[in-house]
Amino acid sequence: MADPRGFLTNRERELPTRRPVPVRIMDFSEVYDPQEPTQLRRQAGRCMDCGVPFCHQGCPLGNIIPEWNDLTFRGDMAGASERLHATNNFPEFTGRLCPAPCESSCVLGINQPAVTIKRVEQSIADTAFAEGNVRPHPPERLTGKTVAVVGSGPAGLAAAQQLTRAGHTVAVFERDDRIGGLLRYGIPDFKMEKSVLDARLSQMRAEGTRFRTGIEIGRDITWDNLRQRYDAVVVCTGAMVPRDLPVPGRELKGVHYAMDFLTQSNRVVAGDDLASQIHAEDKHVIVIGGGDTGADCIGTSHRQGAASVTNLAIGKEPPTERPAHQPWPTTPTLFEVSTSHEEGGERAFQASTVEFIGDESGRVRAIRLAETEFRADGSRGPKAGTERELPADLVLLAMGFTGPERHTIEPQLQLPFTSRGALDRTAEYETELPGVFVAGDAGRGQSLIVWAIAEGRAAAASVDRYLEQSTELPEPILATERAISL
Repeated sequence: MADPRGFLTNRERELPTRRPVPVRIMDFSEVYDPQEPTQLRRQAGRCMDCGVPFCHQGCPLGNIIPEWNDLTFRGDMAGASERLHATNNFPEFTGRLCPAPCESSCVLGINQPAVTIKRVEQSIADTAFAEGNVRPHPPERLTGKTVAVVGSGPAGLAAAQQLTRAGHTVAVFERDDRIGGLLRYGIPDFKMEKSVLDARLSQMRAEGTRFRTGIEIGRDITWDNLRQRYDAVVVCTGAMVPRDLPVPGRELKGVHYAMDFLTQSNRVVAGDDLASQIHAEDKHVIVIGGGDTGADCIGTSHRQGAASVTNLAIGKEPPTERPAHQPWPTTPTLFEVSTSHEEGGERAFQASTVEFIGDESGRVRAIRLAETEFRADGSRGPKAGTERELPADLVLLAMGFTGPERHTIEPQLQLPFTSRGALDRTAEYETELPGVFVAGDAGRGQSLIVWAIAEGRAAAASVDRYLEQSTELPEPILATERAISL
């Protein structure tokens, strides 16, 4: 194990320093500074090497967390990277973006703050890149089989890398002009700078994965044509249909989906010139939705110079400590203060939107909301007599997603969808069409990046078995297992 007494002598949970708020809201660089090596070893040394490491069950990838904590504590960062990459294709992504269900399962968390697993993971990955230990792993032989992966988010990239290393010729199709999906255009740079993504893509290109941008399957190439060209197809298009808010005034100018706002901001940060950008400068911004996407909108609005930012959540304010009905090692619902929340703004819970109010030009000027009433039948809605107005020049809808886009898949592939709006599939990620597989949010519904990577890896094993009648690729999870959706 790491330090046999580390969890006793170093009881404090230490995170890397964050850049001061007045400094960091002036740019889109990452919020966290690199972790100081002594602090990193001290935190890795808090790992108890438990007899039953529950952090394993908290991570769908099956990350061997005690082993790379031990190697980090001993200063063997190359060895730690090897153990980390054995189960996770992209630890530099998950170390920044995953909400870390492994930490909720950490045995130390029973009576102490959990081990800082997520930040140790990021530090291992970043050190590996900096020291040149992330090298291409091209296949020893080619199988002669071809695979098309549709979508270049974390599920698609994981499936593509696994299948390329298995010897198949893999092409990743992306309708945007750059590879990465939500990693590219949905995640602000202050959470993950795009140089991190580009470094991993360079490795994948050197391994032989081919990338095709600006091609929308179903429009530029039909799904049937794609199936004819390739021996197998993996659908990793994500769950990109946003949840709407159909209240009076929804049609007003200034009411936008969160992802439209974030995508435009990310394009500008990347150096693109946009003719017209949704911008928060000098505006009263209302963000509806209390999840990660909402927090990203808050942080972006601060950096664009918003006059005020208010975050509305329809539900009750979560507790600050683990509730009794969500005992260890489950993932509790807690009141979270993200780095974006630290930067300012107001948060309101039990806030139900009643109406968007416009001015004479048809632009939103205010939002009417009421206290959320939770009824005996389980429904909820605005409570009569509690209405109030808030000024609003820009409203961003960040209430999650309802499933994958259907406009080409449904008529061309004629695949069934589940009652939750996701593509139907077997436990092995297969659809009813031979050679067509589904991984990530397209088949799971909106979920976490760590589940997307795990599904991409597992689906790759199923594709490899379909093409070669056997596989040596790891299969971390079955498609029937479900994460807690955000």
